[in-house]
Amino acid sequence: MPRKRPGPTTDGNGKPASLRATAVRHWIATAPGTYIWLTVLFVTTVVLHRMSPAFEDAFLRDRSTNLHELSQKPVRVLISSAFWIDGGRWLPYAVLFTVFHATAEHWLGTLRWLAVAVTAHVVATLVSEGVLAWAIRQDHAPQSAADARDIGVSYALAGVIAVLTYRVPRPWPYVYAFAVLVFYGIPLLADGRTFTDVGHFTAVLTGLACYPLTRTRRKTQKTKHPTAQ
Repeated sequence: MPRKRPGPTTDGNGKPASLRATAVRHWIATAPGTYIWLTVLFVTTVVLHRMSPAFEDAFLRDRSTNLHELSQKPVRVLISSAFWIDGGRWLPYAVLFTVFHATAEHWLGTLRWLAVAVTAHVVATLVSEGVLAWAIRQDHAPQSAADARDIGVSYALAGVIAVLTYRVPRPWPYVYAFAVLVFYGIPLLADGRTFTDVGHFTAVLTGLACYPLTRTRRKTQKTKHPTAQ
């Protein structure tokens, strides 16, 4: 009696597991910038976990975009600060990168997505540190704040989250933009607000200001797919 050939394994939705795996591989392969960045963050997070607390603190301060380091080596710290996670929790960023960065990279393409992320990171850093410098001069912040630890990828993430406003179908972009502005704006109204709260809100405004990059993308897509005659 001939044996029955086993059918393909399925996931909980009844879809073949191989198709699901292929979709995941395609999602990752078509957002190379996002997942290369995420891989580097994974490696650097593992490295941080192997450091003693005292050495980790000194190591991260040397790569922070604080006032002291920006005055000495601005380009180096603007780059290096984007490859370390303060706090050592990589998995939440893996989820956030997949939801927001990968979506934006698929939509805008790697170069335009990277332009948004880098612009938000740089502008938010410079504005927030400028506000901190003013606060120190006005005695609203201690002098020691000039050497505070300030690393991470949250400014770039906030900018990319904001630019996705133009990806949301109408009329929901207004609701999405309002929610993003409220989420990042509420900390500015709290008594314990910090210069990083200023940085995050600045990054959101920077992402919204990147609308011209999204228009260029749409024009390119229309050129590639002309209307059928």
